[in-house]
Amino acid sequence: MSETYAAAGVDVRAGYKSVDLIRGHIESTSRPGTLGGIGGFGGLFEPDFRSMKRPVTVSGTDGVGTKLKIAFLMDKHDTVGIDCVAMCVNDIVCAGARPLFFLDYLAVGKNIPERVERIVSGVAEGCRRAECALIGGETAEHPGLMPPDEYDVAGFAVGLVDFDEIIDGSRVVPGDVILGLGSDGLHSNGFSLVRRILRPDAASLGEYSAELGCTLGEELLRPTRIYVGSALDLIARFGRKIKGVCHITGGGLYENVPRCLPDGVRGLLRAAAFPGKPIFSMLAGRGGVSARDMYNTFNMGVGLALVVPSGDADAISARASELGETAVVIGECVSGERGVDIAW
Repeated sequence: MSETYAAAGVDVRAGYKSVDLIRGHIESTSRPGTLGGIGGFGGLFEPDFRSMKRPVTVSGTDGVGTKLKIAFLMDKHDTVGIDCVAMCVNDIVCAGARPLFFLDYLAVGKNIPERVERIVSGVAEGCRRAECALIGGETAEHPGLMPPDEYDVAGFAVGLVDFDEIIDGSRVVPGDVILGLGSDGLHSNGFSLVRRILRPDAASLGEYSAELGCTLGEELLRPTRIYVGSALDLIARFGRKIKGVCHITGGGLYENVPRCLPDGVRGLLRAAAFPGKPIFSMLAGRGGVSARDMYNTFNMGVGLALVVPSGDADAISARASELGETAVVIGECVSGERGVDIAW
């Protein structure tokens, strides 16, 4: 223990305690291929390529963003780790990849071991939901750079897909339909606008909202839905009929749907088909936000979109529903410049 370092604001003993507290959470995510434990300089994972002709790794990295401000105000830290994992694994499953492992990076103004444990418990829960291993990470104490009561969390995931099974949207044609899987709310995008409109504080976050059916804090801190299990089931069951997959994150529908469309194909979405979520109407009403800006910022009730042949939409929707998803045809593909139009 360096007393001089402690005087500078870095408590090494708190770091040791944090590691002890999170050890069980990390071990709970172990899956075939996981090697070793925490404490090494690198996380070890042995992938199994035996069933693959041409294995390709798919990687994704992201953080939680200013949604963390809500966690700070509520002093609730056990769900933001789920968001961090979700934002990465939902991205890589869009290529048809199965997540293998995840690593997180947690920067704190002050290392409070019990708070670190709560944050990492959420990361581990996200990994369990995605069926991937948490094989490593880093907690860094940054006195003077960050306030003692704040932190930032980010991470990355690596997945695997056979080359011939990569989903890239290149097979999408006019006449295909766009199937939306329902979101659990805001997920982790648009919170700078959310905070500007609602100006939440500790008191308002604890107030029950009849409009939302819960407290404002519960709604805003609801974690991002992880679609990995459902998406991989649909891909395995319907194969090449799943032509495109897109995760609706920052930029909303306008920016994300075109990412799974080829040149010459345009998405035509019907706003009336989207699952209704009270939080979006609340934000639009209180903030005077235009429909165009709402669909260009938030997921509007759809967290993952699949492009499928029109003749298979009913069967795919039925299976998605069996998996616990809300599945709705929200639009179709037409000829035109790659992009999205939304019919109000």
